[in-house]
Amino acid sequence: MARIAGVDLPRNKQIGISLTYIFGIGRKSAAEICEKAEVDAQTKTEHLGEGEVIQLREIIERDYRVEGDLRRSVSQNVKLLMDIGCYRGLRHRRGLPVRGQRTHTNARTRKGPRKTVAGKKKPAMKK
Repeated sequence: MARIAGVDLPRNKQIGISLTYIFGIGRKSAAEICEKAEVDAQTKTEHLGEGEVIQLREIIERDYRVEGDLRRSVSQNVKLLMDIGCYRGLRHRRGLPVRGQRTHTNARTRKGPRKTVAGKKKPAMKK
């Protein structure tokens, strides 16, 4: 099993797809990495040689910010937005959508499960 950037890549998938399991690498980046390492992107991960895995690992470490470093920088960027008090930072702080989506309906992913508020009771009718 190939282990790159602290992630165990799936053995039975093509290396072009397997690399996308690493946080910060998408399909385009994976294709570029395979091209630089002179590895066919269609090759299954389990059929890679040790030299090819080492070459892929070196390219990723040298040219890409992935996993822990990337997660850390993203969280620092969000924290900076919240600290300076800009609109996006306020939305992050309140747990609301940041990129202009509507919140009257939808937005349940960001807002979480509905918090039902009890309605006003009707007054009892007098006879």
